[in-house]
Formats: sequence, C-alpha cells, structure tokens
Amino acid sequence: MSLKTHRRALLAGGAALLAAPRIGGAQPAYRPEYKLSVVGNRPIPFAEGAFQWAELITQRSNGRINVRVYPGSQLVGGDQTRELLAMRQGIIDFAVFSTINIAPQVREAGIFQLPFLMPDHRAFDALINGEVGRDLVGIMDRREVTAVAFGENGFREISNSKRAIHAPADLRGLKIRFAAGAIFNDIYNGLGANPLQMSFADLQPALSTGAVDGQENPVNLFLAFRMDTLAQRHMTIWNYVNDALIFGLSKSVMASFTPADQELVRECGREAARNNIALARQGLGIPGTDNAALLELARRNVEVTQLTPAQKQAFGAALRPVYDRWAGTIGNDLVRKAETAIRAVS
Repeated sequence: MSLKTHRRALLAGGAALLAAPRIGGAQPAYRPEYKLSVVGNRPIPFAEGAFQWAELITQRSNGRINVRVYPGSQLVGGDQTRELLAMRQGIIDFAVFSTINIAPQVREAGIFQLPFLMPDHRAFDALINGEVGRDLVGIMDRREVTAVAFGENGFREISNSKRAIHAPADLRGLKIRFAAGAIFNDIYNGLGANPLQMSFADLQPALSTGAVDGQENPVNLFLAFRMDTLAQRHMTIWNYVNDALIFGLSKSVMASFTPADQELVRECGREAARNNIALARQGLGIPGTDNAALLELARRNVEVTQLTPAQKQAFGAALRPVYDRWAGTIGNDLVRKAETAIRAVS
C-alpha cells in the first residue's frame, strides 16, 4: 500500500469514528453551581418551595446538578421585580417567580391579579391546573423560561394600623403598600386609598415608622414576619387576588441537561410545588386544614374581619372598571378562559 493510499484509509476511518453514535452518550459538563433566586427566606411557604426544589434536585442527582438558593432576591439587590430579566441575562439559573413580580414584563401573568376574579382556592386550582396554566407555560417558554410547576404564595389579605375594613369606603385615605404592578395602583386608587409601591425589604421599616398605614400579603407571611409588632392591628380576609408562583429555570440551562436530568428537574419542581401549596394553605380554615393561623392572629391581638360574599361583591362592583380595563391588557381571550374555568367549579 502506498503512503498516499494509507493516509486516505486513516482519514476515512477517522471520519467514520466521528460519525458513529456514542454508545450510551457522554455526560455533558455541568456547572459547579446553579443559582436559584427567591423572595424572602425560610420559613415562609414561598421560600420553602424554592429550598425544597433545590434540595430535591441536588439530592436526587447525587450532586450532579448542584442548585444553591439565594434568598431575599439578593442576586438582584433585593428588587424581586428584576428576577426575570436577571434570568434572561444569565445572572440566575432557577427561580420561584411571583406572578405579581413578573406581570409588568409578562402581561398575561396578571390574570391572577384581576380583583375578585377567584373567590376561593378551588377557583385558583382551576386556573393553574387547566388551560390558563398551560397557556402561561407556553408564554414563559417564548420568554426563554421553562416553567415546570405552579405554586402558591396565597390569597393576599389586607392589614392596617387604623381601622377595620368592611366596605370600600373604609379604605379611603389609607396609605397602602403594594409590591409591584400598575394594576395594584389602580385597585387602591379605585377604592380611595393612597397606594405606595416598595420592595418587601423596605416594607417593614415603612410600617414601623408609619410611613405607610397598611399592606397586603398572605396570612402566613404576616405571621412569619410579625407584622402585628409593626402596628398592624386590623386584618381583613377578603381574598381579592392570589399570588401564583412559577417554578422556572432558564430555557438554555434546561436544554443543557440530559433528557433524564430534565425530567428529574421537572419531577422535583412538581413535588416542591405541591408541598409549597399545602404549606401556604395551612391554618386558614379551608377544607382539609384547621384554622390555627387565624387563631394565632387573634392570640396576637389582631382584629380579624372575614368578609361575607355580599361584602366581597360590593368591593368587586367598586372595582369593575379596573377589572374591565386590565382584562384588555392581560388578554380578553385568556380572561374568558379563566372565567369559564372558575364557573365550572363554582
């Protein structure tokens, strides 16, 4: 065999080796650490869901996918509204997003903030487990985020230092903090209050100094952060909006995992989200739970007002112009799907 013929044979053999499939496939090189951002910290259910997701992934992958939680939105300077942008910039890899915080960038996520759309947890479940939830997964995918599960921060109840709230007129003149989203500005202006937007990190000092009179958050968060010690003596259970959570990760990060690891990430997210929802609903007196959280409010000398259906209707009627205006922004088709799903379980 000539030297030239021998060289051609070697080249052909090398090309064949390159083209041949790898038996079993090589394990891709994963990063030493994947960053997960979340608002707040343990023990609130919101943060607990994030920690559980990270721990489940790390444990079940035997450390192959090492996910570390950065609580308090510290990777975005405490500004939870920047988490979605930070994920798209590659600053964070995983997050448990509040739909309230991402709604300014993802208008459809505002479906959960339409005032008095969801009367109870059955209505909330109908949205996250039905067509609305599937649509939102697709919408997040188009924004380079893979959503693996929905969780729950909880129905947001209103507290204040001044008086009990029974009717829309009782909000008149109160300075109420909200987290993010122009819809909340419209809601509280529509009820005659003075809304103030600020991060959660700034809320506690604002309450303690009287810079704001009140705030709206789930009961579990109110208790965990001892807002009763910040002059919040009146709590109204009105269920005006629920803060849905999205367990998501960067689409490019998800694509970097093997198919088996992608499924592991999804399964861990679904399990953590189920646990998060159960924790968020503990003690609220809804079917399947006790009323320990409400009793704890009373033990701390917080006056609790639970609105009747008729009282909620009065608030809903007062806010109907806000509802209709924002339905157009969120997307009338999505809102119609939500309303249909809720009617089916009401």
